[in-house]
Amino acid sequence: MIIILDFGSQYTHLIARRIREMNVFSEVLPYNADIADILKKEPSGIILSGGPASVVSKNAPTCDSYLFNLGLPVLGICYGMQLIARVFGGVVVKGTFREYGKSETTIDKKSPLFYKLPKSFCVWMSHSDRLKKLPKGFVKIAHTKNIYYAAIENSNRGLYGVQFHPEVVHTEFGKKILENFVFRVTKAKKNWNPQSFAKSTIKDIRKTVKSSKVVCGISGGVDSSVTAVLLNKAIGRKLVAIFVDNGLLREDERQRIESIFKKKLKFVIHFVDAKNIFLERLKGVVDPEKKRKIIGSAFIGVFESEAKKIKNVKFLAQGTLYPDVIESLSVKGPSSTIKSHHNVGGLPEKMGFKLIEPLRYLFKDEVRIIAKQLGLPDEIIYRQPFPGPGLAIRIIGEVTEERLRILRKADWILIDEMKKTGYYYKVWQSFAVLISVKTVGVMGDERTYENVVAIRIVESTDGMTADFAKVPYEILEKISTRIVNEVKGINRVVYDITSKPPATIEWE
Repeated sequence: MIIILDFGSQYTHLIARRIREMNVFSEVLPYNADIADILKKEPSGIILSGGPASVVSKNAPTCDSYLFNLGLPVLGICYGMQLIARVFGGVVVKGTFREYGKSETTIDKKSPLFYKLPKSFCVWMSHSDRLKKLPKGFVKIAHTKNIYYAAIENSNRGLYGVQFHPEVVHTEFGKKILENFVFRVTKAKKNWNPQSFAKSTIKDIRKTVKSSKVVCGISGGVDSSVTAVLLNKAIGRKLVAIFVDNGLLREDERQRIESIFKKKLKFVIHFVDAKNIFLERLKGVVDPEKKRKIIGSAFIGVFESEAKKIKNVKFLAQGTLYPDVIESLSVKGPSSTIKSHHNVGGLPEKMGFKLIEPLRYLFKDEVRIIAKQLGLPDEIIYRQPFPGPGLAIRIIGEVTEERLRILRKADWILIDEMKKTGYYYKVWQSFAVLISVKTVGVMGDERTYENVVAIRIVESTDGMTADFAKVPYEILEKISTRIVNEVKGINRVVYDITSKPPATIEWE
């Protein structure tokens, strides 16, 4: 396996995903992980991630320097490269400008890291500091127009560093660079695949739960569905699924859940109608983080109340994924909080349950592979991600019943057209956002002053990075025409053409 030490980069878990694509298991640990804990995992190599800090600052995060004496190959990415250089006596200085975006890199010296790569290729940069002086024993192996030391190595010690981010799709041959490190430098073996995950997880759940009951919140998305099915196969009717209707869901969501899980899969499900509770608490709230916290708190209250009605419950199961964790509170490293997730942290402590998160270290595509293996219907397997706080964070401004009605209808039309054209299954996510402004329009020769809806359609492999989808104009035109004609209260539709980064996929 490959260990990745997290120094706070929003791309850290993307590194892990890229390595798993090679059928090599990878795990993320905090940057200050104990050497003994690292050695217990018997890694073939170690990768130091990027991060938002500066290695020249007083409180710069650093790993145990003994790490470099283990005889294990180490690759430093961005901050990780600068840290390696600094530990071995190199000079890192504050940059005069921040370099962010694509840059052409030229290889200066043969290296196993650049095996079978062209002389020049485009990479993705995101840094401000730069390496000014190489440490003793290191050589420069690549440069860019602005960065003299774009990549370095000390082959005798098995230490490598790149200033750019090979894990993001914007770097040409980025995956090849990581493959070269994993296979040519660390000599790791291909021995990981998601197919083996289900069998071992079911066995672990059965061993952990024993005779107790488990409650699991179910939403109809692939994450909670796979979690529930794994538990169902492990403990049968000792699993009790709870579906909370918070009033922030898509069109006919409860009916769909009932049809699939209760009737087809024969689950024990408790349905809770809590629409009034959530809408009352969201009155007058416009800040997105406050919305998320209110919804999370309300969910805990409703869920706890329902769970207490069930005897012998000792465990709570959640469909938490890697991207949920990295974009939430920094539990493993010094990452900046982008947005909180209602299903990451808090619930077990408040409710007195032990937590079961069988998917916590998996990515969405891995979960879909497992879902297929478990025999879940395609409607669930290929359903696009839907946020825990639901439509509340797709309404910019206050959440009201009327604004929910408008957005729910517009979103249903968007999804309907995407499915009709087949584009729903070609993209990562497609949804509508109700903007908090109104614009003038003309309908039936009369002036209107109505709401604006933004359409967000993105392509991605894991949700960590994304590009806006180049959907044919005729499809966008059909979506726009239907929304304006069929949804009372909307007179303008716009298309979001921003990638992630710099934007997030959701607007709030």
